[in-house]
Amino acid sequence: MPSGPGPIADELIRTIAASVPPPVATFLLTSEQTAENIVAHHERTHTSTIQIVDELLGREYAAIRAAVPQVKLVQVIHVVGESSVDEAAEIAEHVDAILLDSGNPTLAVKELGGTGRRHDWRLSRKIVETCGKPVFLAGGLNAENVREAIEVVQPFGLDICSGVRTDGNLDLFKLERFISAATN
Repeated sequence: MPSGPGPIADELIRTIAASVPPPVATFLLTSEQTAENIVAHHERTHTSTIQIVDELLGREYAAIRAAVPQVKLVQVIHVVGESSVDEAAEIAEHVDAILLDSGNPTLAVKELGGTGRRHDWRLSRKIVETCGKPVFLAGGLNAENVREAIEVVQPFGLDICSGVRTDGNLDLFKLERFISAATN
């Protein structure tokens, strides 16, 4: 990943994925942009889900599905404006779920997650209402705003990173506060 905290080596991903019992899903977050490279990355990790955090060039979702039909596909949409609503609707036809985040893939060093920034949740709600697939919400979530995020967006699930970290490391106190706020 070109940005964000917490990247781990493929060998460790594979070890973790092998230790997780079904039906718990394991996710490979990949910034690869071609079907060939994504499939190769998956072959090194053997997760049950591939989360594509950058644009998939040529929209080669069918090639990924043909190569690894048992694997679920989640496409990240970086919510940057109204165009993100249309992008999510188009891509939803090809994937199992959408994840909305606050990155900026147009920067020289792409921001593809873990920014700690919040995006316009009204646009996220539009995507939830129109894309027809489960939508996960990420981007600037923390214990102070997660309840509002759930109420405004009504996501299928949440993805949390920087909001439960201190100095780049997982903070169990912040994680407990986040879970409590999200579930109460």
